[in-house]
Amino acid sequence: MRTHTKIKHHTTLAANLGVFFVLTLLILGCGSGAQNDSPDATLSALSQAIAGTATAEKANDAFKGDLATAQAEATQQGLNIAVTQTALYANRDEATLATATVAAPIVAELPSYGLDASSGRVGWIHDPLTLEIQGEQQFGYGNDFMEVTAKNFILASDVTWNTKYGESGCGFMFRSDGDDQKPNQYMILATRYTGGRVIFTALADGELANIKDFYPKSEDRSFQWENDTTNRFTIVARDNLIEIYTNMIKIGEIDTTKPPEPISMPPTPMPPIDTSNSAAQDFYEDQVKAYKQIAEQTQQNYQTAYANYLKTPAIYTDGFLSMLAFTQGGLTKCQFDNTWLWLLEP
Repeated sequence: MRTHTKIKHHTTLAANLGVFFVLTLLILGCGSGAQNDSPDATLSALSQAIAGTATAEKANDAFKGDLATAQAEATQQGLNIAVTQTALYANRDEATLATATVAAPIVAELPSYGLDASSGRVGWIHDPLTLEIQGEQQFGYGNDFMEVTAKNFILASDVTWNTKYGESGCGFMFRSDGDDQKPNQYMILATRYTGGRVIFTALADGELANIKDFYPKSEDRSFQWENDTTNRFTIVARDNLIEIYTNMIKIGEIDTTKPPEPISMPPTPMPPIDTSNSAAQDFYEDQVKAYKQIAEQTQQNYQTAYANYLKTPAIYTDGFLSMLAFTQGGLTKCQFDNTWLWLLEP
């Protein structure tokens, strides 16, 4: 199985896309270093950027940004499930693909999500993928099968990360309509901030319209936030319910028919045990200052998402998918292994 790396660099997101970003979302935040941009503040911009690239470059070019046309074209090209294995594994022997061996590891994992082999079928199995990006508010994306759309599905991957700042991270984009100006889509981004944070966001006509965050450690004691560690990330999307798993342990769920709720905050930074250590004390004071900033920003993001949701509920049932990486600053590396898409039966 081949391994490949995709690197994507861009200038500032607003300049690159030529679209209006909500400036109130671009104020100071916190992380594990001196970087001051809030992770929440970048989410709307990041989602728009990905919609304008990952889906626009491959989906819009082929399907003119029309999801219904995309699905019809995908079916016409033989990308429906009946020929998924041969279409997506051209470099493998057709006879081998027809056996249960290919899907066996997936089928073995399904019970962790309360499902079994009768629940659906393989959509695709992705080769190892590494996304490396560097700079400030940069992103990378990757999916060899961007033409495949999914409604109800499971998307899983072993993600190994290395980021300079805790608010940088790795994740998935899904149920995107491919619009490069005013996208409708969901995104889940996992970061190393405060020992691990997973953030769900939704865009409605290019505006932040839902947001919810989770702290994996509260449910998954095996979660690793340190650099160069690996966690398995999984999303299970069934109609309006989206479940999030880390290391096959459910850490939370989102009902997309409900508006965003006030966002919970992690525990406040702990003061150093040795108060005579000036470096440790300075670091603690910086963290407290940043914590207050992100608390304020988080509430602003909630208010924005809530107001936009009431105008245009972000409820989507189908669309394109992609792996993604985001860097708030410095080098970010997201390695995706054992990645697969399982399509659930209607």
